[in-house]
Amino acid sequence: MGIFDIIGPVMVGPSSSHTAGAARIGAFARKVLGTAPEKAVIQLHGSFAATGEGHGTHLALLAGLLGLAPDDERIPAAEALAREQGLDYRFEKVDLGDVHPNSARLRLEAAGTKLELCASSVGGGRIVVWNIDGFAVDLEGQYPTILLTYPDRPGAVAIVSAILANAALNIATIKAHRNTRGGQALMTVELDTEPPASVMESLRCLPQFQQVRLIPSLGFGG
Repeated sequence: MGIFDIIGPVMVGPSSSHTAGAARIGAFARKVLGTAPEKAVIQLHGSFAATGEGHGTHLALLAGLLGLAPDDERIPAAEALAREQGLDYRFEKVDLGDVHPNSARLRLEAAGTKLELCASSVGGGRIVVWNIDGFAVDLEGQYPTILLTYPDRPGAVAIVSAILANAALNIATIKAHRNTRGGQALMTVELDTEPPASVMESLRCLPQFQQVRLIPSLGFGG
C-alpha cells in the first residue's frame, strides 16, 4: 500500500469515491471523445444514484467532462459552467447490473462523434473504465493509452507492437477486444511513457486502422 492509498487524493468534495473518482471518470470520457462534449447523458448507478447528489457526484462527473481536475475549486459551480459553455446535459438513474455500486454510463456527442463509456470509482480517487462503445475493456487511466479501432484481422497487434518497439516505447499492457469474430475490434495499449507525435502519426497512417486516439495519463494525487 502506498502513501496515496492512505491519505487519498487532493480533491474538492467530501468523498474520494463520489467526487475525485467521479471527476476522473468524466475527464477520461472527455479525452476519449477527443474534444469538449456538446451533449451528455450522465447515467448514475447504485450508490452514485442513491447518494451521489449529496456527495456532489453529479457535479464532479460534469466537472470532469468540462475538463476540470478533481482539486479544481470550481467543481461546485459545474452546472453553471456547463450552461456557460453550452453543454446540453441531463442526469438519469440506471441499473447497470452486477457492477461496482459507484458506477456511471456516459453518453456523449460532439461534432457528429458519439461515445458511450462505462466506468466505476473504486476508492481513493481511482477508477476502472470497463466498457467503451460496447467493447469490454479494463483501463484505469494511470498510463498513457492508445485506442485503435479496426476490422478484426490477423496481425494488427504485431504491427502496433513493432512500431512501438522501434520507438523504444515500453508497453505496460496491450489487449485486443472484439464483440464478434471478424467484426469490429478495439485495441487498447497502455504505455509507460507518452508516445511522441511522430509515433501517433505513423499509427494513424496505417490503412488497417479506422481511428487512432491517444488518452494521456490522468495521474493520481491531484
